[in-house]
Amino acid sequence: MNQPRNTTQATPAVISVGVDTHQLTHHAALLDLSGRELGDREFPATQAGYEDLAAWATSHGQDRLVFGVESTGTYGAGLAAHLIAVGYEVHEVARPDKTTRAMQGKSDPIDAYAAARAVHAGHAQGWVKAKGGAVEAIRVIKLARDSAVKDRTAAISQLRDVITTAPEPIRAELLGLSAAKRVTKALGYRPDPARAVDPTQAVKLTLRALARRIHALNEEIRAADKILDALVGEHLPRLVALPQVGTQIAAQLAITAGQNIDRMRSEAAFAKLTGVAPVPASSGKTRRMRLNRGGDRQANSALYMIVVGRLRNHPDTLAYSERRATEGLSKKDIIRCLKRYVARETYQALKADLTTT
Repeated sequence: MNQPRNTTQATPAVISVGVDTHQLTHHAALLDLSGRELGDREFPATQAGYEDLAAWATSHGQDRLVFGVESTGTYGAGLAAHLIAVGYEVHEVARPDKTTRAMQGKSDPIDAYAAARAVHAGHAQGWVKAKGGAVEAIRVIKLARDSAVKDRTAAISQLRDVITTAPEPIRAELLGLSAAKRVTKALGYRPDPARAVDPTQAVKLTLRALARRIHALNEEIRAADKILDALVGEHLPRLVALPQVGTQIAAQLAITAGQNIDRMRSEAAFAKLTGVAPVPASSGKTRRMRLNRGGDRQANSALYMIVVGRLRNHPDTLAYSERRATEGLSKKDIIRCLKRYVARETYQALKADLTTT
């Protein structure tokens, strides 16, 4: 049986396993300790296929297997979860870049061997994010909720546009109302579908349809918010107790970190993941840092919202901002520093919450 990564025994020779993942099939390739190709094979993307893939890799010897799997958040999620549950060491592997593909070509075996070589060379160091537990439940519910919010915004914009060009007296009746009152008014329309050739009746039909959509999406969002409030309150109490950290912000930071937050060895790694690690931007006589434009942008936005909220009414944050301003820092640099501090604070709360969970 394959040995777990945390073992006190002497480290055996490593076989690197690269997996090119797809929706219906996965292609695996093996390299021995010296980088010699041991073979490749295709497996179905099913539970039985995952077991056969692991058994096939193990059949090449009792050496320690290290897997490099592409797309562990999508096509490779099921395989990665199975391998981790069994006890294998699994790393995320990026797809080959365009230059490599232009030189070597593109096929499933080529991509699988490229993944195995990334593991063999030590380029694949990131641990796979676990797909399970409370964080996964929060992720999928928030996914549906965010989609509903996006669709509602689009429907409200369409409602506004239809009202702008609507015939009188519909335009005059709705133009001065708020979005919520426009929806309520449009829900009360009783147009005649048999007279849809009349522009007034057609506009009323459209406005009522959009209002019904918005109303349904409001209900969907409220239902998702209720579930998220309960999940976040139960599983992330320390995080959501921090100043300016609400349910949606806490949920996003937990999703970015993942259930197995120990895959990040320090809060500096979390800061880099969220795009708030300081980036040197010095040249000549200038010595400064700049904003990081990398990392998870949704998590970066969540940290930014925390900072902006605290700059309005949080005494310690206001005092820090005033002190750094007297030292010559711009508002942008002050926010950058505060985001880095908030990353440290939220990481510690997240780690405590997820470790308990």
